[in-house]
Amino acid sequence: MIYESVDQLQKTLVKDVFHYAKDSKKAAGRALGTLVEIITYYILKTWGLNNQISIERGLAEYGNPDITHNVEFSLHPIIRSSFLTIDKLGKSITANKILKVLKEHKYDLKGFEIKPNQLLNNGVLRNACTIAASKDSFLLCSIKADKGDKYELHIYEQSRKTYSVFECKRVGVEEGMSKGPQTIEKAKQGAYVARTASSLQKIRNESGEMHGIIYKSDGSYIIKPFVDLMEEVIYSDDKELLRRFILTIGVVSNHGNWFTSHNQNKELKVLAQSYDWLLFLTDKGLAEFIDKLLFKPIKKYQPIREAFISSYVAGKKKNQFTKVQMNIEADRLLLEYFNRNLKIIEGWFNIISPKKKNLFSLKNELKELKNKDWAEILK
Repeated sequence: MIYESVDQLQKTLVKDVFHYAKDSKKAAGRALGTLVEIITYYILKTWGLNNQISIERGLAEYGNPDITHNVEFSLHPIIRSSFLTIDKLGKSITANKILKVLKEHKYDLKGFEIKPNQLLNNGVLRNACTIAASKDSFLLCSIKADKGDKYELHIYEQSRKTYSVFECKRVGVEEGMSKGPQTIEKAKQGAYVARTASSLQKIRNESGEMHGIIYKSDGSYIIKPFVDLMEEVIYSDDKELLRRFILTIGVVSNHGNWFTSHNQNKELKVLAQSYDWLLFLTDKGLAEFIDKLLFKPIKKYQPIREAFISSYVAGKKKNQFTKVQMNIEADRLLLEYFNRNLKIIEGWFNIISPKKKNLFSLKNELKELKNKDWAEILK
């Protein structure tokens, strides 16, 4: 590996980037957490899920909608989509400007309330930009192509129904301690959300085997070994099984606390038995991302480093390197890098659970859920 450990990499960030901060180690740790989210987001986009992704949506608990939890990434069915071109006038593209062009094209916006977001502002892109919302759906916009003096925009309407969520968990190690004080709390928090999100719930039998239970609207239920029942639901066309089902995926990293995928501590075991899938971003993967794109990029990828550094220097004006806000040129180059190196990047992840599964299986399950006839299922 390029660095002895992620903790060594964090110390390098402290020395080279966050030396000005009052608590430079904590600042570097937060930045590493942001990078895990960015890697997760861009791999989802590279898997062809751009239009399905929402960021930081409130997710209602199954059977208990009074309680909601913000999740980092949620995937939603697409109701409709269209394309339009818009002039590059001014430094921003606001929701108001986009909706005005949509109305000129006779796009039906009945029941939608505008959201005060900007798709683009001074060269900073808002990822998964929501421009309006209705009782049943969200209207989002992304830039499909740069046409010189115009942008081609993709407008797509997402159902409020969530069929999958991704959450990222990372905890740093304090100096002189064997593990960070927040580790178990973050594990419990992630585990609670994962266990309350979906109609497919986990139960154990007396011998410790994990089973799943899923209820139908008439009160009947199915109980089977968990992975078998999860696969049955995903590959089914049964409305009763799918309408409240949510596939939960956790992504964990840093490894002074979480140990490794083969040497799990208690907190990692808690997450492994709570999420349907738990992915482990290896030290090698995180270090390779940082070294090749942030510390020592080739000339072509230098704008990625510049966007990162400008977001974390003393006296910064605006962060332009997060899962929500990304420098537009850095966004283009990140997508190019992920597309060109997808096989390598997928190799950065280990699968902790389900056992004996691989990333190819997860991609197939997400594809299956994406292609469901959700309009029919949700009737």
